[in-house]
Amino acid sequence: MAELHSIEAALAALLSDVTPVPAERVALTDAAGRVLAEDVTAQLDVPPYTNSAMDGYALRAADAGERLEVSQRIAAGTPATPLAPGSCARIFTGGEIPPGADCVVMQERVEVDGNVALIPADIPAGDNVRLKGRDVRQGDVLLSAGERLEAAALGHLAGQGITEVGVRRRPRVALLSTGDEVIDPGTPLKPGQLYNSNRPMLTRLLETFGAEVVSQVSVPDDAERTRELLAQAAENADVVVSTGGVSVGEEDHVKASLEALGELTMWKLAIRPGKPLALGRLPRQAGGLARFVGLPGNPVSGFVGAWLFLRPLMGALLGCPALTSLPCVTARAEFATSTGPRQHYMRVSLTFDAQGAQARAFDDQNSSVLSSCIQANALAVIPPHAEVAVGQPVQCLWLSA
Repeated sequence: MAELHSIEAALAALLSDVTPVPAERVALTDAAGRVLAEDVTAQLDVPPYTNSAMDGYALRAADAGERLEVSQRIAAGTPATPLAPGSCARIFTGGEIPPGADCVVMQERVEVDGNVALIPADIPAGDNVRLKGRDVRQGDVLLSAGERLEAAALGHLAGQGITEVGVRRRPRVALLSTGDEVIDPGTPLKPGQLYNSNRPMLTRLLETFGAEVVSQVSVPDDAERTRELLAQAAENADVVVSTGGVSVGEEDHVKASLEALGELTMWKLAIRPGKPLALGRLPRQAGGLARFVGLPGNPVSGFVGAWLFLRPLMGALLGCPALTSLPCVTARAEFATSTGPRQHYMRVSLTFDAQGAQARAFDDQNSSVLSSCIQANALAVIPPHAEVAVGQPVQCLWLSA
């Protein structure tokens, strides 16, 4: 009987010797969700000049409590002139603080009589002033290589006037679906057939993890054809992912084909769901290797396997540390369960209150019940040979892309 491997051993084997994919330059407008391939250094101070945090009056703090002439009006984008002694400046949010001024009083606290403003007495130096370079200083590392470019990071780059960035090319994934019984939606079902739910599910997950699915192939239950399609898939992909065909049935040809073509590095894991998972490498005719991940055919096993294995693999290929491990949350179990010799990844829904997080498990944890994955936002990790009672703490992996 084949040895059951731990998830730690499987991840170590999967990520061994992985190097990031090459870089490419893209327009900032096309960079959402991409991963930086290089550090970006700030070329500008942010803000670029000392400015007002609100509408009001700019003055010297030493003149607070006095009646001051309003000597100039400064709107955002208007150059300021030095502040005349004994005066203040009408200023608006984002307006440049005039040389000589060191604070701003909000307009609601000022009484104005013609061109004279009565300033309250308790205005400290620096009040309502945003100093030049408060957020970013020229020469600082603005963003580091490996950063995923989401909304705030994109805004940060745009604030420097950047229009193009160096990012990692998206890892190319070939997605193979095995089994004569698995057909695409749109074709009438015959007895014994079922629609392919894994393909759209895994395509979306892979794209969410930063990959590009370059091919989607249906593989029949034929050993020779399986070998041919696996070899073809490896030629144009960094990673080949299959669903089904990695168990011990007479029509499960993927494992044997992988061994014939390349290398099977690991098979069968001590986890539930997802025990018949295969990892390996496939050679390319032009040189180099494609990583292989053979997921079980049951859709929940594919869903869980994608989060546990495909996400960290994409993270390693993209040089993105944030993708290589899932965030962990300690929650109070709102369920009771026990495990056998395999570590169980239970689909749970996390909610939060003043006492912390609670994990509510779906009643049916069978690996064919894909509906349990729709509302699940975490996987509760139940160690082997464990007993969990209601109210006990459990570790949960937050399903965050």
